[in-house]
Order: sequence, then C-alpha cells, then structure tokens
Amino acid sequence: MSAARRRTHCSVSPDLLSSIRTVAETGSTNADVLAALAAGEPMPEGSWLVADRQSAGRGRQGRRWSDGAGNFMGSTVIRLGPGDPPAASFAFAAGLAVYETVAPLLPDLAPLQLKWPNDVIHAGAKLAGILLERAQDALVVGIGVNLASAPELPGRATLAIADLAPAPDRDFFAHALAAALERERERWRSFGLDPLLRRWQAAAHARGTPLRVVPPGEQPLDGTYDGLEGDGALRLRLADGSTRVMHAGDVFFADRKG
Repeated sequence: MSAARRRTHCSVSPDLLSSIRTVAETGSTNADVLAALAAGEPMPEGSWLVADRQSAGRGRQGRRWSDGAGNFMGSTVIRLGPGDPPAASFAFAAGLAVYETVAPLLPDLAPLQLKWPNDVIHAGAKLAGILLERAQDALVVGIGVNLASAPELPGRATLAIADLAPAPDRDFFAHALAAALERERERWRSFGLDPLLRRWQAAAHARGTPLRVVPPGEQPLDGTYDGLEGDGALRLRLADGSTRVMHAGDVFFADRKG
C-alpha cells in the first residue's frame, strides 16, 4: 500500500511514553541533545527531548527556526551501527514518519506531500521540517511541525495544521510521532533504502514538477523533478534534456514559493 493511502493511530508502549522528556523552553532541542551526548549523558536510542517553546531553533544550513507554544519541537537520538544504511538517508524515514502522523489530522490528504530533502508540505506551503546532525556514533533528528501556528520564513510559504483543521494536542502528537518514527527506524534498518525510497516517492510531488534548486555555492538551476537516485540524491531534468544529480541544495517549487 502506498504511503499516500495509509493511516496511523497512536498506539504507544509505556517504554515509549517514558522516553519523551519535555521542557518549558529552550534555545534548540537539537543543540541540547548534542550537548548531552558530548557530555556523555546516557541517551539511549529513541530518547526524545520536546520543548514547549524554542527560541533559537535551527533549520538546514544554519537557518533560524523558532517556534511558539502549541507547535511540536523535538529531537530524538538514533544510535548508528555498522550495518545501518547511510546516516543521511534517515531523513527519508523521518519524513515518512511525519507524513504518516500528520495525514490522519487533515481533512484533505491530496495536497500533503514530501519535498526533497526533508520538508513536509501542504499545497506548496511548508508544514514541517527535519534537521539531521551527526555526533560520532549517534544521529540527532530534530523535527518541527506547525500544529497551532506557522512561523514566517523569508521566501517560503508556511502553513499550520490549525489553518486546515483543529490543531492536535501537542503531547498526543508527540506520542504518535514517536511511535511512527520507531516503526520507520526498524524498517530503515531491516529493509534498507530501496523500499524506503519507493515509499517516499509515492508520497512526494509527481515527476515533472517544476523545481528550482540552489546548490551550495552555485547559481539556481531550473528544471523538473525526475525522481531519486538509488542513494536518495535528487534527479533534476534540465531544459536541454540532461539530468543533474543533486546531493545537496535548497529546493523550491518553480511556480510558487515553497
């Protein structure tokens, strides 16, 4: 069954519930988890730090991402082993976990999509973002989801679940997301990249979607989405018919901000 047709529910074990720690306010949950790992604090896989408010959150490439009360802001730990897929590929697993958690809350699933490399969008507006940061044998996965309100981002349209339907309780959402990420983590480890990328692409925008990609240190490139490489890199079909394989960069819909 495709990712676009599945639904999830919040079935959470007592162990999972106890793994979620909340704080009233912090600068960045990712920074806090990274600092705890560097200090040698015990943070087993699946541990979560969730903040009511975040004043100095970070997005990709150092962008500021500050969220307010009622939204989800949290970070979790993945312990990397020698047999695991490449750490960066976990962004696809995390994206699917967010997608599956958000989908049952919306009245219309059709506009909900994944956008490379790590955004969840609705009708072209950013609804959630994911940030992966490596700390030796650990991967810190930061996730921000606009539940109650959408922060303003320069050059990007944003949206909150509350703009479309009643905003879910933050703690309920946290438990549902933790359960979904746990499932995706086991699939990522057990089955590898091929099924993961097929499911991700089933929930992404269609091939042929006009995109503008800004690679690091380069000028913007316009083209159309042509799927993913086997390692998860983006294939951008250019106007001359050639294909550029993108391993990093900012991606925008060419016909609208997003």
